[in-house]
Amino acid sequence: MNMLTDEWKGQVVVVLGLARSGVAVARLLFHLGAKVTVNDRKPRAESPEAEELEKLGIPVICGGHPADLIHEGVDLLVKNPGISYTAPPVQQALVHRIPVVTEVEIAYRVTASPIIGITGSNGKTTTTTLVGRMLATGGIPSRIAGNIGRALAEVAPEMGSEEWLVAELSSFQLKGVQTFRPRIGALLNIVPAHMDYHGDLIDYIASKEKLFSNQQPSDIAVLNWDSAECHSAAEKVTAQILWFSRREPVASGVYIVDGRVMVRMFGEDAWELMPVSDMHLPGVHQENGLAAVAIALATGCPKEAVRHELATFTGVEHRLEFVGTKRGVRWYNDSKATNAKATIAAVGSFTDPVVLIAGGLDRGVDFKELVPVFQKLKGIVAYGEAAGVLLARAKEAGVRSRLQVQNVEEAVAAATTLVQPGDVALLSPACASWDQHTSFEERGSIFKQAVHTL
Repeated sequence: MNMLTDEWKGQVVVVLGLARSGVAVARLLFHLGAKVTVNDRKPRAESPEAEELEKLGIPVICGGHPADLIHEGVDLLVKNPGISYTAPPVQQALVHRIPVVTEVEIAYRVTASPIIGITGSNGKTTTTTLVGRMLATGGIPSRIAGNIGRALAEVAPEMGSEEWLVAELSSFQLKGVQTFRPRIGALLNIVPAHMDYHGDLIDYIASKEKLFSNQQPSDIAVLNWDSAECHSAAEKVTAQILWFSRREPVASGVYIVDGRVMVRMFGEDAWELMPVSDMHLPGVHQENGLAAVAIALATGCPKEAVRHELATFTGVEHRLEFVGTKRGVRWYNDSKATNAKATIAAVGSFTDPVVLIAGGLDRGVDFKELVPVFQKLKGIVAYGEAAGVLLARAKEAGVRSRLQVQNVEEAVAAATTLVQPGDVALLSPACASWDQHTSFEERGSIFKQAVHTL
């Protein structure tokens, strides 16, 4: 452990929720001398993680929340980010004025590492992954953790002061922080989401903005110039701000102008990083690339490494992932798009003609919300259980080229009859994969293999 602390030694701590982060933070606090009890409402038979903790001597209570779990003698409640603040143990802790935090807060307090925190409604994983690649290529010591890979509480204690901890952070995680201070904090965008958890948009935005609440003037905030919500957040930021924009030049940050990715760091002269045409990230996802550039350069990462990774990065696997160009047609794998909203975002990322491949499990969804975006399509190939209703919506939208096939492999072959050089062929199913596949990953892999064999 690189930053020893006796802050929790002898304290009574309840960890609410097992899963990956719960196990990690329970182990950490136990090794730091806390008296830890873990509680999960799932039955013991559905909680295999419990055995690992019990072998260490940590009590684990499964199958519900005991009435006496939270009492005045409890010093701290660490809850799994996904557990609602309306859960009885959380409500009881708040009544007793017991601090309620998430794993992020604990990880921050035990690490010597400077932290890069990345949040936003969309694009977190893509941006975090790209930053990690840029730093690795540039020889900047770093590790990725949080919603990607290992839990923060598992990684943070291992890291030294010369390593950057690159953390993807959700609003659920950030809502439960108190002193957390990232050296670089990035807010990519804000659109209404998770209202069932936060209750309203105000709480959702406030949770995102907690990323910046403890930053100092020497820290850096990376914000989206093209987002009104980010401008509102900027009014509360005390750190130096680097903006990113697809639309216009910014005083300090990364932006696109005249088909070029330009950089101007804190008042320095602007310089060109690369042509936009060298990027494989499409449409709105270019924002993620610009944010990653700003973050990486702020760490001192060499511009050559930043340029190389931005030019070669094809996206996170199965998330609008660039597969390759075949006979002048660009193929993209967005197999993770298991609902209509995700497919709307994917199609909207392109300005070139799109032939869409969609289909999968029929959950009784009518897909009416897809009609406006279907109006932009050059053609559609539908497969699987939901093919019929998808084609009906495509007909309603006026899509002339409509084909139905049995599976993904046949869909790739059929799509080749509809595309021309300069077009985009996009797998964005709008459906779960379970009618024919065990996962969206399997579906995406089959799609890529079919494209590679064209």
